[in-house]
Amino acid sequence: MRKDQEKAFGLRRQKQSYKTISKELGIPKSTLAGWFKNELWSQDIRDELGRTASLAFPEKLNRIVAANKKRWADWHQQARDEAVVEFPKLKDDSLFLAGLMLYWGEGNKTPTSPQVKLANSDPAMIRLFCLFLKKTLLVPDEKIKIWLLLYPDLIDSVQKNFWSKATGIPLTQFNKSIYIKGRRSTRRLSYGVCNVTVSSRQLKEKIVKWIELFQLNLQESAFLKKTLK
Repeated sequence: MRKDQEKAFGLRRQKQSYKTISKELGIPKSTLAGWFKNELWSQDIRDELGRTASLAFPEKLNRIVAANKKRWADWHQQARDEAVVEFPKLKDDSLFLAGLMLYWGEGNKTPTSPQVKLANSDPAMIRLFCLFLKKTLLVPDEKIKIWLLLYPDLIDSVQKNFWSKATGIPLTQFNKSIYIKGRRSTRRLSYGVCNVTVSSRQLKEKIVKWIELFQLNLQESAFLKKTLK
């Protein structure tokens, strides 16, 4: 090990920052980063120094947090703005409207959730929603995940094969099934409950915005009909 590198390691073990070591030894911070990048103990020191700096400069930390929140808010707003532009081109597509209404009634609309999620036991309904995702919204198969909610007397492999054929989603996209544990262990739903998810906050923002635009469209149509009578 070079002498200057040995000195740098010694200072780092004393919990000195790259800036301090660079200033004292005249070594570029980029060189120090290369020396220490695979040293786990150095990463622990980095985290500790970061926490200390945050406590010493709370205003700086608050600015960083505020900037991150604004960046995410701007990104979400961009998705909603894109939805507004796309809606006129999509609103006359029957599959788009069917999928949108299905999500309006059955989908997860929780604002804080980053997932597009719909659960139902009706194969036709689930098949339609998957077509909506794939054909209209152009979501690739590998982005669509499915998991099943089953009663103890249902066979996991049989149900997965059934839902894979019903949705056109390969078995590789199926996650582990969850079995219901309750007083009744016999089946009440022949195929279980199929949960379809896409992890995309951008798509979630768009769908929720499209539902809002559809509602406004309905209200405007009703108003026009009323005024024209």
